[in-house]
Amino acid sequence: MSVPSTSTASLPAGTRATAAGTAAPLPVTRAMFDQLMVPCFAPAQFIPVRGEGSRVWDQQGRMYIDFAAGVAVTSLGHCHPAMVRALTEQAKTIWHVSNWMTNEPALRLAKKLVDATFAERVFFCNSGAEANEAALKLARRYAQDHFGPEKFRIVSTLNAFHGRTLFTVTAGGQAKYATGFGPAPTGFTHIRYNDVAGLEAAFAEEGGDDICAVILEPMQGEGGMTPGTPEFLGAARRLCDEHDALLILDEIQSGMGRTGALFSYMQKGVVPDILTSAKGLGGGFPVGAMLTTEEIASSFSLGVHGTTYGGNPLACAVAGAVFDVINTVEVLDGVKARHALFVEGLRTINGRREVFADIRGEGVWIGCELSPHWHGRAADVMRAASDAGLIVLMAGPDVVRIAPSLVISLDEILEGLARLETALGKALN
Repeated sequence: MSVPSTSTASLPAGTRATAAGTAAPLPVTRAMFDQLMVPCFAPAQFIPVRGEGSRVWDQQGRMYIDFAAGVAVTSLGHCHPAMVRALTEQAKTIWHVSNWMTNEPALRLAKKLVDATFAERVFFCNSGAEANEAALKLARRYAQDHFGPEKFRIVSTLNAFHGRTLFTVTAGGQAKYATGFGPAPTGFTHIRYNDVAGLEAAFAEEGGDDICAVILEPMQGEGGMTPGTPEFLGAARRLCDEHDALLILDEIQSGMGRTGALFSYMQKGVVPDILTSAKGLGGGFPVGAMLTTEEIASSFSLGVHGTTYGGNPLACAVAGAVFDVINTVEVLDGVKARHALFVEGLRTINGRREVFADIRGEGVWIGCELSPHWHGRAADVMRAASDAGLIVLMAGPDVVRIAPSLVISLDEILEGLARLETALGKALN
């Protein structure tokens, strides 16, 4: 009988032989990122290796309070028992089927989303960019089916963020993300966020007959954590109705309980025609969804749009568990209570430090705009926070963004705020 070789030449890449002759992972360092990865990110110098709730530990065993949640993704924190259970159980049954078939977790999740929202139809995908791509394509297809090919213009806002595909990054209206890739998709008009007059002027062009959709975030995240005003969102709904256009609400970040409602539109008095969801929907497992009505969905007839992994059983099983936890009075009311605690704590810090010009946001999605004297220093605060054992985000150069787990504990909020104050003292001096 031949004995398998234990020489390193026979081992898989990325492993090494141990004294016992078994394969072990190679040591990993932050320097490997610069050696191996495409340089479109600039990650922190520490590498997280374990998470529990709203606490994360790095390779050296140092603990960080997580006020970022993977950019508003880990909505129930790290390794929530309901998610672990759902993933483990599904992993023992079936992982993937093609879209020539359907599967039970996808249908269960779709039923939950339809029952809880305005929607009658759901399209599953893998990310927010894909959800928005589908929404924009559907809006143009619906307009062509019902009004003709000349109705294709899309109104969006400056400083929005809708994804990184060429179509969605063009919709976003941020030149720093959209330039340098050759000819961009045409047919977009960008206005200032919360500018009702600008929105009305956009519809006044060509009588508005060429507009097929308006796409908005109920609250701009990357654009500075700016809530949409009732007047602006209401005007968007009214103008879309008057001009046979569809209102698309991008709830990639604002949805799944982050603002204290299952979806933010439920607090705004405005119902969209199409809604997009991702990030917190999977709680850390990649999944996205586009929600719409039966009539509008009919324009995505057989073969018009598709996806390989969308509706994956693993993703939908996890998202179903996330949905069941979030869509409860206890969690949604808890988000509102946590908002009050965060704002109180941040105002107290500001009373001592005088570093914030504004503290704004909804639920556990809060932006702290630095005072004019400290404009451009949000990245410095983010780095100092890491040094203090806290993970925070930025929303542009002037805004420190806080987007923790929806169920972060009282103690973690207080400890995180104390670490933030330490970081502010070191970064802004």
